[in-house]
Amino acid sequence: MYWLYLLLALGCFAFALKTPNMGLMSLALLAALGFLLAWVRGRYVARFGDLQRDPSTLVDAEELRRLREQARAQTADGTPPPSSAP
Repeated sequence: MYWLYLLLALGCFAFALKTPNMGLMSLALLAALGFLLAWVRGRYVARFGDLQRDPSTLVDAEELRRLREQARAQTADGTPPPSSAP
């Protein structure tokens, strides 16, 4: 479906090249830009999925519990937790 936006953008570019009227050319170029952006967004959504993701699904409860146990075990051993700063 998103490929139609690319075809419409190409059609608007062709119309902008052929028309002698400056106003119609500007309008066609703006429409071509809009269709091109819609095509890029559609392609992105088709490739990478929806833009809205639930952040709670990034780490499930079992893995979070395991990471907490590892952190407690490290602090109990006396080894400092790994830090991201040098």
